[in-house]
Amino acid sequence: MKWSENAWDEIENIYCSIIEMPFNQELLSGTLLLERFQFYMQQDGVYLVEFSRALSLIASRCFNHPYTLDFIRFAEGAIVVERSLHEGYFKQFNVTGTTEASPTCQNYTQFLLTKASLDQVEVAMAAVLPCFWIYKKAGDYIYANQHEGINPYQEWINTYAGEEFGLLVEKAIAICDAVAETCSALQREQMTKAFVMASKLEWMFWDSAYRLEKWPV
Repeated sequence: MKWSENAWDEIENIYCSIIEMPFNQELLSGTLLLERFQFYMQQDGVYLVEFSRALSLIASRCFNHPYTLDFIRFAEGAIVVERSLHEGYFKQFNVTGTTEASPTCQNYTQFLLTKASLDQVEVAMAAVLPCFWIYKKAGDYIYANQHEGINPYQEWINTYAGEEFGLLVEKAIAICDAVAETCSALQREQMTKAFVMASKLEWMFWDSAYRLEKWPV
């Protein structure tokens, strides 16, 4: 069994919880409150900047693997999404200005930056994979099950269910499988632990947007 197959088995229940949570079910039906989507988009903008930094750090540490250019492209792609998709939605849904990271967004981005900076690079690669893979799976699910009629969030759905994003996800999975082949059993276990934790943080990110999470006063 490939490392990725085993890793996905470990988070299957988390993924099922993600697609069943109120945020994504209401996104699917087009009934998600605008305030929640605005909050999500602002936090996602903060997240993607830090996610790109984590990918760039991984690229700089790939000297033992031929994947430097891939992670540079991943980092560039994250910024492209942040610029194009978010700028369009910011105008469409009247989202203005910048915002500070929510507690969950701060937790998630710091987890990724720590992994990218300090952990074995293969573990760092596994830590960033859920952001690719879970978004693709969730986008495909929502696209296939969305209700008839106009959905104000259709552009978001189309982006993450799209073929272009799918090819990028396949590449990220293939890289993790390739580097796992060079790792010891203990190292592969550490990769899986990072993958599982990042998947939990993905769930928390959507949940925090639905709750409009704030810092304690």
